[in-house]
Amino acid sequence: MMRDTRLLMGMPITVEIVDDAPAGLLDEVFGYFAAVDARFSTYKPDSEISALNQGRVALADVSLEMQEVLGLAERTRRETDGYFEIKRSDGRLDPSGIVKGWAIRNAADLVRRSGARDFYVDAGGDIQTGGKNPDGEDWRIGIRNPFNEREIIKAVAPKGRGIATSGSYVRGQHIYDPHEPGRPIEDIVSLTVIGPDVLEADRFSTAAFAMGKAGIHFIEELPGFEGYMVDAGGVATQTSGFKGFVLS
Repeated sequence: MMRDTRLLMGMPITVEIVDDAPAGLLDEVFGYFAAVDARFSTYKPDSEISALNQGRVALADVSLEMQEVLGLAERTRRETDGYFEIKRSDGRLDPSGIVKGWAIRNAADLVRRSGARDFYVDAGGDIQTGGKNPDGEDWRIGIRNPFNEREIIKAVAPKGRGIATSGSYVRGQHIYDPHEPGRPIEDIVSLTVIGPDVLEADRFSTAAFAMGKAGIHFIEELPGFEGYMVDAGGVATQTSGFKGFVLS
């Protein structure tokens, strides 16, 4: 078994692999996250996304990875009636709302290609699991109380699916309604989505959060997804199938 946590992409990333795995696999996985950060960080002046935003690289000349992420962002924008939008008011592109889930999914695929089947990849609370934990049981994921981060309000077993949470309680207000630029989302504080994989969960949790209280109803109607929302008054609402993943 191997496990490590490192600070990359501005957040703690934890990788745990239960099976016997090749020596150096953790370094390879963390190296992948570092490469993603170097390419997509809007805070790094030498990143590809910064070069694109500054006009130093043309859209037609970006890397295959950048093409993939921008394509996913556009697809998500269409699928969410514009509630997922990476173009900022100043015209710059910020794909942060989709890069994390994309990177976690790809890192999990890297682990699988090594032959490992029982693993856990967690980047800033967005998680992809595979197989069983070290005790031979389903991986157990806690959903934090957005008003008290030391308290877990729900424990779920995603059973190989992905789980992602969007909210304002850790990073402050950073998700806005793209249909009303500059208007922060204030009626909800947390929205957790379980989806087919962590990329799908991540992209739709971001969009659903931007919808405010209507977001949980959007997730309810989305085939293959379940959600758990906490509003600004502390009231929780969950989709009809979410209880199938709840442990406590």
